[in-house]
Amino acid sequence: MAGHSKWAKVKTFKGAIDAKRGKIFAKLSKEITIAVKISGADPDMNPRLRMVLFKCRGANMPNENIDRAIKKGTGGGETTSFEDLTYEVYGPHGVALLVELSTDNRNRTAAEIRSVLTKNGGTIATAGSVSRLFQRKGQMIVPREGANEDQVMEVALEAGAEDFKAEPEGYEVLTDPAHFEAVHKQLEAKGIKCASAEVTYLPTLTVPLTEPTAVTAVHKLTELLEDHDDVKEIYSNAEFPDGAG
Repeated sequence: MAGHSKWAKVKTFKGAIDAKRGKIFAKLSKEITIAVKISGADPDMNPRLRMVLFKCRGANMPNENIDRAIKKGTGGGETTSFEDLTYEVYGPHGVALLVELSTDNRNRTAAEIRSVLTKNGGTIATAGSVSRLFQRKGQMIVPREGANEDQVMEVALEAGAEDFKAEPEGYEVLTDPAHFEAVHKQLEAKGIKCASAEVTYLPTLTVPLTEPTAVTAVHKLTELLEDHDDVKEIYSNAEFPDGAG
């Protein structure tokens, strides 16, 4: 889940236990197949495929899994078509969620997602009421180890980044979505490796969660949504206590 702690997200992604890793690989495979079906198997000509392949690298997904998903996308036998959807959701304690999905059956997915929300303190929000609480940004996370702060900042800003933040764990580079690719490529060209790089939704206003019951309720809802096969990504404006994100 994005939005609550970028560093916790990177650590979780890289250190997923076997059961969760299998789920992550399955979702990444599905996204590869969809991306290839839509725009072909050449990453240089397919930004959506480039993005998911980078996520595969961050998740240490085996090359054979990637190749199998690409072949599935290029194969002519399967005629299933997928539709991208975004649900705007209010969760427990006023937390706002943007839920991105890819589905081959809109009605089935809608019924299943609504069931999860109804049983766990969530509701579908009025269109625009949640999305206005987020801004679309390119985001690159660079671990502090092996990266020089001055170099990262100089390369990023010269390549067109909007903002640079130094934090104890490392560095965050933010860009306009249109400039994400250029900045990311320039960082990598200079030997600066990103732990995470994506075009994402960042909250403009966060909701601090201080009570353990609130933390538990929000975690439960987001984990159930993440477990759904059609859910690709969840963006949240929840602000968890240190160590709880």
